Formats: sequence, C-alpha cells, structure tokens
Amino acid sequence: MALRDIRVVGDPILRTECETITDIDDSIKELVEDLLETVDMDGRAGLAANQIGVGVRAFSWNIDGEIGYILNPKIVELSEDEYQDGDEGCLSVPGLWFPTERAWYARAEGIDLDGKKVVVEGEELMGRCIQHECDHLDGHLYLDRLSKKYRRKAMKELREQGL
Repeated sequence: MALRDIRVVGDPILRTECETITDIDDSIKELVEDLLETVDMDGRAGLAANQIGVGVRAFSWNIDGEIGYILNPKIVELSEDEYQDGDEGCLSVPGLWFPTERAWYARAEGIDLDGKKVVVEGEELMGRCIQHECDHLDGHLYLDRLSKKYRRKAMKELREQGL
C-alpha cells in the first residue's frame, strides 16, 4: 500500500472519462489499497482513482468513520425533490470551497474486488460524496457545477494560486 499524491486542477487526467474495470487483477487490488490508504486522513471524504493518476472507474470514501470503496460505480438513484446547497471542496482543487447544489440522496451500484455487487447510498455528505466522485470518474470537477458567479470567483482564485 502507498499514500499517493493527489493530482490537481490542470492535470488532463482529471478531465478524462475513466475506463470501466473489466479485469480485477493485482493492479486493481493494489489501486484499491492505495485509494483506501490515501483517503484515510482527516479532512478527506472521498477519492477517485483519476485523482491519484489512474484512469479507471473506482473511488473510496471516508465518511463518519466508515472507509470503503466501489469499482465501476454508476448512480442509479438521486432524490428528485430534495437538494442540498452547501459548500463543497475537492482535494484536486486545493483550498477552494463553494456552494454546490447536489441531490440530498444518492445511490450507486458497482462491484467489489470479488466481482460481487455493491450498493453505496446515503444522504447529505455521503450523497454528496457519491455524486462528487462519480463526476470525477466522468471527467468533471465540482467547479463545473458552480453558478456563474461562483465559477468566476473560483477561476480567479485558481489563477492567483498559479493553477
């Protein structure tokens, strides 16, 4: 296992749609170990594989004392009438937090390292995490979801950081 460096905004892998995992081999097992170790730090809620430089569909989470992972996640349900609009941040967009609207509840299905079906679901922070990490796997950053006002502010702050 290894604590992996986080790729930051501007790295092309963050804007590339990740590939479906078709073969669970040693490299995928090692990736999961690295995702779990790298997310297991204070202030880290979720981590997508492309954030550590691997372009496959996998993410880990660290929410309310629960650490886990999912391979090939696909969001299958979002609350349609309940939303949250709290501040959201991202390890790949260091130091920036902006109001980002998300569904209150999200449910994703995927598989584990044994190829067995996994369901990850939750409200509030877990719901936000599922949506945020699946966005990463589709090549999107939370910045893409910001209102024009906040997106302009975020882009200005990124330029000031030299990113």
